[in-house]
Amino acid sequence: MKKLFTKEVRIAVITLISLIVLYAGLNHLKGINVFKPANHYYVSMPDVSELQVSSPVYVDGFKVGIVNAILFDYNHPGAILVQMNLDKNMKVPVGSYAELKSGLTSGAYLSLKLNTYVSTYLAIGDTLAGQSQEGFMNQLSSVLPQVEKLLPRLDSILLGIQVLVHHPALNQSFEHIEATTIHLQKSSEQLNALLAKDVPVVLSNLNQVSSDFSTISGNLRKADIQGMVTTLDQTIGNIHKITQQLNDSTHSLGLLLNDRSLYQHLDSAARNASDLLLDLKQNPKRYVHFSIF
Repeated sequence: MKKLFTKEVRIAVITLISLIVLYAGLNHLKGINVFKPANHYYVSMPDVSELQVSSPVYVDGFKVGIVNAILFDYNHPGAILVQMNLDKNMKVPVGSYAELKSGLTSGAYLSLKLNTYVSTYLAIGDTLAGQSQEGFMNQLSSVLPQVEKLLPRLDSILLGIQVLVHHPALNQSFEHIEATTIHLQKSSEQLNALLAKDVPVVLSNLNQVSSDFSTISGNLRKADIQGMVTTLDQTIGNIHKITQQLNDSTHSLGLLLNDRSLYQHLDSAARNASDLLLDLKQNPKRYVHFSIF
């Protein structure tokens, strides 16, 4: 019986399997999963600088596919078709577009801007509009002239900084700051010593004063404040009565203070008494008679 798997057939099968594994491995290294179903769409780009096959496709920062191929449209020069494979569940609404972006470390990638205001979707294989951002190198080349203009200014600034650093006044300032720091440290040590020595004494005195105030407060609480107030009120009332009596013209004290005629009579009596004493002194014989026998 003739063998079904001859040596040549086995070699052919092994070669075919190796080619399939090689193809799948190369696509896997590129980021293409040949065993995962995908939807493909085309993007018409004016420029694909830095974009490569297997570059990622993002929607709001989430990876939804990769670039599968980059084709030049010879029938319409100036437009380049980029084929992108998206996840099977990814649907692209009508009016969406793709934007080419590039990062410093991530390289170029496509950012898919979905039109969320419609409910109709593109068919698989349709072409989207594309936009290209300025590449990183182009941005860098536009920045370099400005940097070149800034270099002389930076040189003068660095020279000024060098002069300032080596200026004697700056060294003196540092020395003064160091001396001030030393003085502050000494003052802090003296203050700590003062606080450790005098503050307890002050606190003790304050405690003693507080204790004295507490004693005085206790004595005041024990004192008959109400009786003192009552006595003082009675005294004030008596003084008020005396004042009223002095101002009352019907009272004897009031008459003595307020009667003008009584004052005049007393004044006249005092003058008469004075005149009588003066006359008695000058003429004693008129009033006193001495007889021996």
